[in-house]
Amino acid sequence: MAGKKAHLAGLSKVSLFSSCSNKDLEKISKAGDEVVLDAGSTIVDQGQTGREAFVLLKGSATVRRNGKKVATLGPGAVIGELSLLDHGPRTATVVADSDCTMLVISQRQFLGVIDAIPALAHKLLGTLAGRIRELDRQYYG
Repeated sequence: MAGKKAHLAGLSKVSLFSSCSNKDLEKISKAGDEVVLDAGSTIVDQGQTGREAFVLLKGSATVRRNGKKVATLGPGAVIGELSLLDHGPRTATVVADSDCTMLVISQRQFLGVIDAIPALAHKLLGTLAGRIRELDRQYYG
């Protein structure tokens, strides 16, 4: 099992949490559970309802959308982060390329952290707005 420092290091690399303080990251880390998945395991399945997100602490995974490979993820990547905000369908399938150690954070646990640290919601809204602006620039120029 990875230690607390590994969790904080992994969370600090996640763009969604990039503006969070160490104190905020500690609360997020405490809200999650560490899991280990074997190579070949499906982490999330496109179209299925999501209720949690995964922070990849160790290992690698492949992201496929409509069967087409769109990315390879490594430590510090977040998988299924939109499910922290809604119960919408997964937008891609992600499969572990190697044995993976992950921090799993359920929506319920994460919303509890936001209730405990209201300023975290403001930080997350700013981060998400930045991501939307970047996608807008990529799409429209």
